[in-house]
Amino acid sequence: MSERVAAIDCGTNSIRLLVADRDGDRLTDLVRTMEIVRLGEGVDRTGMLAPQAIERTRKALTGYAQRIRELGAGRVRMVATSASRDAGNAAEFRDMVLDVLGAPPEVITGDEEAALSFAGAVGGLPADLAAPYLVVDIGGGSTEFVVGAGSAEAAVSVDIGCVRMTERYLHSDPPAEAEIAAAREHVTEVVDGALAAVSAHRARTLIGLAGTVTTIAGIALGLPEYDSTRIHHSRMDRAQVARIGTELLAQTRAQRRAIPVMHPGRADVIGAGALILGTVLERAGFDGLVASEHDILDGIALSV
Repeated sequence: MSERVAAIDCGTNSIRLLVADRDGDRLTDLVRTMEIVRLGEGVDRTGMLAPQAIERTRKALTGYAQRIRELGAGRVRMVATSASRDAGNAAEFRDMVLDVLGAPPEVITGDEEAALSFAGAVGGLPADLAAPYLVVDIGGGSTEFVVGAGSAEAAVSVDIGCVRMTERYLHSDPPAEAEIAAAREHVTEVVDGALAAVSAHRARTLIGLAGTVTTIAGIALGLPEYDSTRIHHSRMDRAQVARIGTELLAQTRAQRRAIPVMHPGRADVIGAGALILGTVLERAGFDGLVASEHDILDGIALSV
């Protein structure tokens, strides 16, 4: 017997909604949508959520709450991740969510975030993809690394993400070579530590999650517009990822915004995201990866 559930994932860069009918471990989507709200704007520098960022999130969440009521979802779970973990004024954000949604957000740990991402990512994988899997979820403020077969066996969350690395290192438009080199050095050090922490050498398949990965997949496919059905479970080799990453880092924000599959709110941070993804492929030694549209949002819906 199916049950209608709603899942909300509020990250550093975006807030996303999934309303689905759940039957056991199967989800049938009714609504899957995303808005860029940049909740984590400036958090790495100030340690606080900016008032304008909270307001952007409130407006998006108000629309989501209305859709949830209209569709009659009986259960709702909202998870808030990196930005609201780090902020000194997290209570202000919590009170806003409680007022709009009628329930507080769950500010989860990095390990919980990783486990939910893994659960969402491995459901319905093609049969030819060999386990164990290394699932890498590149967010705005953090990146999760998870290794497992049927379930997560080892996980770590590290403080590198497309927003955080852009704000910390990539200040020019386009980024200067010295900025890219400094970012790459830091990212490489953190990625090496994360791969060792989860014993990533055990993994046989790399699965990439979130907007950086799916956008790069769309570019690799040459899509005239963003198409989640074609991007889901598409495959890219290491050379493609490296080439696209180099191109993105050499472009201005305006040039990136003109890419057909690019969400306008992602154009200023995708270069850092591509740098993280390319570094993971290189340091983990994979020849390529599989892009997944199913991620922490699906894991949240399955966990409601």
